[in-house]
Amino acid sequence: MKTTNKRAAYVGCLGMISIISTEFGVIGILPQLAEFYGINIDTAGYLLSAFALIIALTGPFIVLYTSRFDRKKMMLLAILIFVASNFLSALAPPYWVLILLRVLPSFLHPVFISISIATAIDNAAKEFQPRLMSIVIGGIAVAQVTIIPLSTYISGTFNWTASYIVQGTISLIATVAVYFLLPSTSLKVEKSIGLQTSILKYKPFILSIITNCLIIAAWFSTYGYFAEYLSKTRGLNEREISYMLFLFGVMGVISNFLAGKLLSKNLTNTTVLFLFGTILLPLLFTFSDKSIYTTAGIVCIWGIMYGPCFLTTLAYVLSAAPDAKEFANSIQISSGNLGVTLGTVVSGLFIGQYTATMAPWIGAAFGVTAMGFIFWRSLIEKRSATINISETLNDTTIHN
Repeated sequence: MKTTNKRAAYVGCLGMISIISTEFGVIGILPQLAEFYGINIDTAGYLLSAFALIIALTGPFIVLYTSRFDRKKMMLLAILIFVASNFLSALAPPYWVLILLRVLPSFLHPVFISISIATAIDNAAKEFQPRLMSIVIGGIAVAQVTIIPLSTYISGTFNWTASYIVQGTISLIATVAVYFLLPSTSLKVEKSIGLQTSILKYKPFILSIITNCLIIAAWFSTYGYFAEYLSKTRGLNEREISYMLFLFGVMGVISNFLAGKLLSKNLTNTTVLFLFGTILLPLLFTFSDKSIYTTAGIVCIWGIMYGPCFLTTLAYVLSAAPDAKEFANSIQISSGNLGVTLGTVVSGLFIGQYTATMAPWIGAAFGVTAMGFIFWRSLIEKRSATINISETLNDTTIHN
């Protein structure tokens, strides 16, 4: 493995930590934001869903368009917008301005991820590419262990604006790393746009994209309201919630490592195994006592089952598009963020109408639906394999 590839992978990981901290860091401070701006928790949830919706709607098109530009310049532009967004948000602007500041960096979010992965694996041997990709994607788990719970802890100790300063500082550090450690290169377009977009006609790929959206929606129905759920149903304060977020993230890192090994053995079964957690979670919360120790145990299981969701869905989608991984990756990012929007909006509506206890059950409904689409894709692929075997046998018979 080349030193330049490893360096690019770790720079991409640091950048991933910064942008994921910005995207999901708001989860731990939603109750404070709702109180500060005098709005309902479901309205505050738009800060998460609006960010994700922009990525879902524009991601693939912007990735294709920006593929002609210098990688380093695009990464710097993307990360600098995150820096500005965080520090300006720390000024506690009017709510509509806060929404706007959330939306602006989301346009280049998928560009940064796609370029980070492309730069890390550029000219690397195929056997090393998955390891390099896992380093970049690992930034998600690291952010969940460190910056997101730290932001929640700091907001509870000081106020919610302090969490934006932390996120902005991390983005600033990532900017320095990109500027000094990455070379200036153009993104090589190995396949035509027409060839890459042709995968949109492939039914297993379409089913995989829908499954990806539903899996992420299933998890974010509850994770999107992590702080709200634990405070309202378990009576935890901001500091205790930050501890739970840290515990949640640690379990996610461990399960990511485990999922990486299991995925190489059986992709579909591993995806279903961790997805089963969306059904298990509401049962655990409903039929258990509300002590902090029991809650911590459930959060551990929650983190283990949720942790690999981005890794398993990425692998599941790319397995249906081996000849167009770049475009498939951008579609996966967009559909995943559509899932974030879908999960938080639907769950927010039920929370607003009823109580926070509804959130895990909404996640379970999305999870069961996702399993249905996984089964559907498996049936199509088995049927296609059977047809191919029959055609091969017929050709052999004719030639004999």
